[in-house]
Amino acid sequence: MTAAYRAGVDRMRALALEFPRQLEEGYRAGRELDLGPFHGPATIRAVGMGGSAIAADLARILIDAETPLHLALQRSPVLARGLGEGDLTFLISYSGHTWETLEAYKEAGRRRARRVVLSSGGELSDRAERDHTPLIVLPPGLPPRSTAGFQLGSLLGTLDSAFAESNEGRIHRAAERVRAQGRAWTARDGPAQRLARAIGRTVPVIYTDSQFSPVARRWATQVEENAKRMAFFDEVPEILHNALVGWDATGRLAAHRFAPVLLHRSGVPPLTLRGFTHLAQVLGRREAHLVETTIPGDDLLEQIAVATSLGDHVSLHLAEAARVDPYPVDTIVRLKAALARPKRRR
Repeated sequence: MTAAYRAGVDRMRALALEFPRQLEEGYRAGRELDLGPFHGPATIRAVGMGGSAIAADLARILIDAETPLHLALQRSPVLARGLGEGDLTFLISYSGHTWETLEAYKEAGRRRARRVVLSSGGELSDRAERDHTPLIVLPPGLPPRSTAGFQLGSLLGTLDSAFAESNEGRIHRAAERVRAQGRAWTARDGPAQRLARAIGRTVPVIYTDSQFSPVARRWATQVEENAKRMAFFDEVPEILHNALVGWDATGRLAAHRFAPVLLHRSGVPPLTLRGFTHLAQVLGRREAHLVETTIPGDDLLEQIAVATSLGDHVSLHLAEAARVDPYPVDTIVRLKAALARPKRRR
């Protein structure tokens, strides 16, 4: 193990342990923005890419389930045609230089939408300050993926008045639950390392129920960025109508290359549970490297926080086992630099 590798693991692990504190601080920052009450059904939108989008995806689980609002997330600079004057739109870019989000900010302004910016600085923050657009300042100097707790808390705090009652107590309880698990998740032979060991060197494919699918996406993208390996995700019952056929037709030798990871939790409809059972039976016949875990708790917010943080720690144990530095994402940095360069005239 090189010193650089060890330093990267330690640094990202320390950031992962900051999730509960970030969740609480972000919630307070969102509440302080005070966007006012929300009345009746409405669609709000969020625009972001990569680590700047996942928190909106996670917040959508709770917002769609417990408020009259629908949060539509766009991982694209192209805004929905129906976005119009007064419609609330969150523009999220950790660096403040993401071109897709900058384009969406400009277009949302042209349509006179109600904009809110989440950023740590850069051009997006400059434009928000110039335009007197509400701005939540994200903690600077960090990998965007490591600020998901602050972003999630900020979005929930901003939209707090849309819930039947304030989420302040739930945020605190969820943070405490994650905080209490931190030592176990970082420990050798703890639950997170055991999951990583079960996945081994296979390609993880994260499956969960449809409502919880943003959590599965987060697990997959954390494996890709932290452990520097491919990962995939999908949802039940959707895969029972397509991917199940692929698994059933896959030979045993090929199936051994994959680790289907089933994320279970309470509150899932009975027919979806039966779908999970059937999926596990098919995977067993193919002798795929099946991994299953159950997310504790009955409160949806707590489930989101616990599952997200657990997945972060699993990805870091995978990085540690492979002896790779989870901190840098050089190819993304090169891509952003290339996109920032002006085109040469021919």
